[in-house]
Amino acid sequence: MSDFFEKVSSQVDPFKKLLSYIPGFSGYVERQNRRDADKLLRETVARRFEEQWSRASNLQADMVSQSLYSHVDDMEKAALALRTFIDKISKAARGYSGMFDAVKINEKELESIYQFDAAFFDLAEQIKSALDNVEASLGDEAALPAAIRNITTLARLAVETFDRRSEVVTGNQ
Repeated sequence: MSDFFEKVSSQVDPFKKLLSYIPGFSGYVERQNRRDADKLLRETVARRFEEQWSRASNLQADMVSQSLYSHVDDMEKAALALRTFIDKISKAARGYSGMFDAVKINEKELESIYQFDAAFFDLAEQIKSALDNVEASLGDEAALPAAIRNITTLARLAVETFDRRSEVVTGNQ
């Protein structure tokens, strides 16, 4: 996420830059930049997962056109699990604590948050590969159920990872 933070920090308007010279205000600006970076990161992750959700929906249509009706419901469960994660990460409140909030994010917690953020990108790639596997398995009735279950498992893991990340952000670990 440091790339996102640097991007947001480099785009600080002149007024914020001037106010950053006021004692104590620079910490506020940095926290605000972290919130903006967090929002940008979550939007990026959501877009990556949205692409995979679209692929899952297209695969459902392929299953219907190939008369693989017995697998459509399972694929719908996988797509729903992806949608659940997308909705959670898209609609979450902006991250990190405010200047007077009771919860403060320290460097150790911030490092933990960055590890969760990196995991989201890794999970998006794993889901992409899992969808590739489903697509390749469309002609193989024996392999298709396990391939679909893998997507559902990965999507649920994404939700669990987001929930654990949220616990770090809110201090409810």
